[in-house]
Amino acid sequence: MKTNSKIIIIAASLILILTFFFPIWYIDLEAPQYPEGIGLQIWLNEITGQKPNDLNNINGLNHYIGMKKINPSDIPELKIMPYIIIFMILFGITAGAIGKRILVYLWIGIFILIGAAGMYDFYKWEYDYGHDLNPHAAIKIPGMSYEPPLIGSEKLLNFNATSLPDIGTWIILLSVAITVSVLLINKNVINDEVKNEITRKNKNTVSAAAVIHN
Repeated sequence: MKTNSKIIIIAASLILILTFFFPIWYIDLEAPQYPEGIGLQIWLNEITGQKPNDLNNINGLNHYIGMKKINPSDIPELKIMPYIIIFMILFGITAGAIGKRILVYLWIGIFILIGAAGMYDFYKWEYDYGHDLNPHAAIKIPGMSYEPPLIGSEKLLNFNATSLPDIGTWIILLSVAITVSVLLINKNVINDEVKNEITRKNKNTVSAAAVIHN
């Protein structure tokens, strides 16, 4: 792998450092009683309100309809995710420095698996919070669940819930996209070099044959 490709892969890995400074997901809740909206921001290591009192307000609403309190310290994934990202940064730097395509492919593959596992885990978390309701809640609606959408918008009572990737997720996707692009460009360059070498050898063979014939 060429030096420029190695540098770009290392830079793409270092971009992941930014995920510690931006949320990776957000959930918006809009309703007439909250004209400015309330919402959650999910970070690598914590869950916060989009505004200072949003998390407390959401927990208060959840209490009335029987949902569990959202307590970030009770969510083990928030303790694990920072270490996973650190590992991926170091792995990406190592793969770029060594320049072995197989290591870069492995880095991409691991990220895809992490993303798939993360989305499934997020789905289970939302499902649990939306379905495991306190039977003694002040407000009970038979057959009603309050699971937010995994991606997109959905109506929950008089709330419109929207769940979408935030800046941190786009940073991760950018890092992976840059790395994939480098691999593709590098592969095309290698293919062109091989073709040029074959063409050069064929020309030399033809020239040599012509000289012998003469």
